Amino acid sequence: MTASVSIDQLCINTIRTLAIDAVQKANSGHPGLPLGAAPMAYVLWQHHLRHNPSNPEWPDRDRFVLSAGHGCMLLYALLHLTGYDVSIEDIQNFRQWGSRVPGHPESLETPGVEASTGPLGQGTANAVGMAIAERTLANRFNRSGYDVVNHHTYALVSDGDMMEGLSAEAASIAGHLKLGKLIYLYDSNNVTLDGPASLTFTTEDVGRRYEAYGWQVLKVQDGDNDLVSIDQAIRDAQSDTSRPSLIIICTTIGFGSPHKQGTSGVHGAPLGVEEVALTKKALGWDGEEPFHISDEVLQHFREAGTRGELLQSNWQERLANYRTAYTDAFAEWERRISGELPTGWDEGLPVFEKDSNLATREASGMVLNAIAAQVPELIGGDADLSTSTKTALNDMGSFDGQTGSGRNIHFGVREHAMGSIVNGLAYHGGVRGYTATFFVFSDYMRPAVRLAALSKLPVTFIWTHDSIGVGEDGPTHQPVEHLASLRVMPNLAVIRPADASETIEAWRVAMERRDGPTALVLTRQKVRTLPRQGKGAAAGLRRGAYIYSNAGSKLQALIIATGSELEIAIAAQDLLANEGIGSRVISMPCWELFESESQEYRDSVLPPSIAPRVSVEAGSSFGWCRWIGNDGEAVSVNDFGASAPGDVNFAEYRITARNVVQAVKNLL
Repeated sequence: MTASVSIDQLCINTIRTLAIDAVQKANSGHPGLPLGAAPMAYVLWQHHLRHNPSNPEWPDRDRFVLSAGHGCMLLYALLHLTGYDVSIEDIQNFRQWGSRVPGHPESLETPGVEASTGPLGQGTANAVGMAIAERTLANRFNRSGYDVVNHHTYALVSDGDMMEGLSAEAASIAGHLKLGKLIYLYDSNNVTLDGPASLTFTTEDVGRRYEAYGWQVLKVQDGDNDLVSIDQAIRDAQSDTSRPSLIIICTTIGFGSPHKQGTSGVHGAPLGVEEVALTKKALGWDGEEPFHISDEVLQHFREAGTRGELLQSNWQERLANYRTAYTDAFAEWERRISGELPTGWDEGLPVFEKDSNLATREASGMVLNAIAAQVPELIGGDADLSTSTKTALNDMGSFDGQTGSGRNIHFGVREHAMGSIVNGLAYHGGVRGYTATFFVFSDYMRPAVRLAALSKLPVTFIWTHDSIGVGEDGPTHQPVEHLASLRVMPNLAVIRPADASETIEAWRVAMERRDGPTALVLTRQKVRTLPRQGKGAAAGLRRGAYIYSNAGSKLQALIIATGSELEIAIAAQDLLANEGIGSRVISMPCWELFESESQEYRDSVLPPSIAPRVSVEAGSSFGWCRWIGNDGEAVSVNDFGASAPGDVNFAEYRITARNVVQAVKNLL
């Protein structure tokens, strides 16, 4: 190793060599970004990022999101070098079974990873959510002389991130909200996986686009070597709190690789043994073993960790004084950071009279507002549809990105970013986020929903207009296949309540879940609030499925329904009883909750001895064989729906009590 190289350059090259060694050992990965972006990451982490490696969960730390998650060895190297619980053995086990450093960052796997960022663009929007969380928490808790919440959110983004429509949605709303403590570092290397970015990315000026979004745009021309300019750009971004900042840092992908730098060949494949050796030589490494870290470099990096401990210590001293001065606010702070709900949070929920007619979206809006009055951390919004989704928080103001006041986030028609932003709220902590749109547009949100489920984020997705009952808007707005497609997603609780009473219980489940997202799927059309005295109480929803009613002296058939179709099932049961056929109606609003119950409970609801089974759901029949068996009948809609009044659609698609009766008879 060349002795005359500065400590900064030694540290940067250590990041680079750790990354290429790990990728080469795994024979898999993306070495190009770590080689090119190491200087900007080093300057940020060593001189600006407020973090404490000994306590990755320190609430007032700066957040760093690697949106370009394919370059994760950059992040893992930084985590190890600065003193997080990421060992050199972990680095050497990159991308292997059981590894704590997987092939893309996962927040549940690696200490110090703030967000699971695999699909490009997700991290850009997650960072927006984190910045929103910082502002709303600062508004709630900061007092004169007591800044309990005061940190920045940084995201390292790539050319690929800039191309994704999601990033455009996220940047647009961030600029609109003037989120001045949000800073993107754009690794502009003009190379993507297939070749130069000029193959696809030539007709726009990213800087001018972001200026049009309302961002401050700064540029560093030599991101490979000019550490002073990188440092100054970050300082300039920090000093302008009136708007978010984009720092365009021009770099060379695969910097140092004699034969591959600046090309797509270094983007998504190992350099190769010979090229690794040549690259190390070009970087001043001379004969060192793989994964070499000098004592000098490690000591320098760990000094940043020591500074982090001091930063947290000073913050904790302020917090102790805050506790004395503002006892109630401190108690709320502690509760919210722990993720606990307030005592008695659900005591003021509405009560709905039986036989009242109310769409479950309307009931949900009433329940949501009752909860929000008791749970100050609840914040969210919709895709410009609150009058239809009924998800506005009454008299709670519009969120202001400068002050952090207001709890209604007006996401605009930006469904994908909306989902990813609310994930960012959850990653940040201290708040509970929800979003809302029509159920058919859950397709636009699916990547964000999947990552919420993968990362076990306690997010509530509210989707209304749930079936062919949407009516005249027609097939483009009738989500016949969406229930089936979302039910296959691990760790997502999809709840389709039958009436207002079940809607209350659905919200209880959503608020109490701490290890995954919940989807509330709600009707546009009015449904009867069903009588429950002497029959299955709506609280049975919490177990996923429950017996609503039995009829007849001998049980001969099971009728299983979800959502608004429960009323159809009950009507069919009455018709069957008039003909002397005994049946059981089961409400099954959530498959996932039911699957988590014991076999004993499941058998008590769906006795194995009763083979004739009929499902009733105004959507695809796909998956219903899980509950009705291969010989059961599904009263369903295996078509895209039609433009007609909702009741006409139900009749024409034969989602009727008479058709359920006939289906039961067919099985007897």
